[in-house]
Amino acid sequence: MKLKTNQLIWSAVLTIFALGFTACADLEEVSPTFDAEVALYDIPTTIDRMQNGIPSNAGAANERRNPGPTFSTFNAALGSTGLASVFSRNDLTAFAPTDAAFAELGLNPGNVRNQPGLREILLYHVVAGTVLSTDLTNTFVQTVNGQFIEISADNGTINGAEIVAADIRARNGVIHAIDAVLLPPSQNIVEVALGNENFSILVEAVVAAGFVELLATTNDLTVFAPTNDAFVDLLGELGFDSLEELIDEEDGIGLAGLQGVLAYHVFAGRVFSTDLSNGTITMFLGDEMTVDVSGPSLIDQNDRTSGIVATDIQATNGVIHVIDKVILP
Repeated sequence: MKLKTNQLIWSAVLTIFALGFTACADLEEVSPTFDAEVALYDIPTTIDRMQNGIPSNAGAANERRNPGPTFSTFNAALGSTGLASVFSRNDLTAFAPTDAAFAELGLNPGNVRNQPGLREILLYHVVAGTVLSTDLTNTFVQTVNGQFIEISADNGTINGAEIVAADIRARNGVIHAIDAVLLPPSQNIVEVALGNENFSILVEAVVAAGFVELLATTNDLTVFAPTNDAFVDLLGELGFDSLEELIDEEDGIGLAGLQGVLAYHVFAGRVFSTDLSNGTITMFLGDEMTVDVSGPSLIDQNDRTSGIVATDIQATNGVIHVIDKVILP
C-alpha cells in the first residue's frame, strides 16, 4: 500500500468521523439525569448558571438545581480569555472541569487567569458538533485547539478524566462535566523522547542521523519508537558493541543505513491505536511494514516481529507508540 493511498484512507476516516460528530440528536435522547425540555441558553450562559449547581431543567423559569459540582473557575477562565464569544456562537461539545478539578491544580476563579497557556487549555476541552453521551465511542478526536483527546466510552472518561455529569444541553451544543482539567501536549516528538530515559539510544541515533529538526518540526507524524533494550538487542544481533560501531565500522550500516532504519519507524500521519488495522502501511522511507493488531505487533520485511508495548503517547506534532524490537527495512 503506497503512502498516498494511506493518506487518502486516513483523510476519509477523519471526514466520516467529523460528520458523525456534527450530527445532532433529538432532545428525547438526552440522559435522564437532566430533564432538558428546552435549551434556552448558549454554552457560556449555561455554565454561568451552573455556578450554584447543575440545572435539572435548563428551560424552566424557576430552575431546579441538582446539588453537586460547580463550575465557577471554568466560567471565570472563559471570561478572562475572551473565549465566551467562541463558545456561544459555534455548535460545540464542551468538556467542563468542575471547580474541584481546577482546585487540584491550585486554580480558582481569582487566579485562573494567571495560568500559562490558559486559552489553549480551554480550547482543548471543546470539539466541534453536538456529541451526546450516547454518541461517544472509543476513539481519539481532534479538539478546537488542534490536539487530540482520547475518549473511552467503555469507562466514561476523557483522557482518563471521568465524566461526572453528562448531556447538559445548551442552545448551541452540549456540556459534559469532568473531574480533571485536560492538559494538551506541550512537547514535540523529540522533546518527549528526551524526557524518557528508555529512549536515550533512540535519541542518540536521531541526533547522529541528523533527524532532530525533522522529528521536532514536522506536523502529523506517527513514530514507532524502539526502547533502549530493543537497540541493545539489535547491536547484539548484528555483532556490534555500540551505536557508533554500527555506523562507523567498515562492515557497519553507515550513516545512510541508520537514516533508512529510522525513517522505517516513521509514518506520515497521526495513527492512534484505535486506527490500527491488519495490513500493510508504507513508512516514511517508502518501504512497507505489516501491522498485526492481535499482538499488537509490527512485522518488518525480514519477517522480524516487534511487539507494540505502549501506545498513544501524544506530542504536539504527532503520536508515539513504543516497540520492543528495532524493525529493519
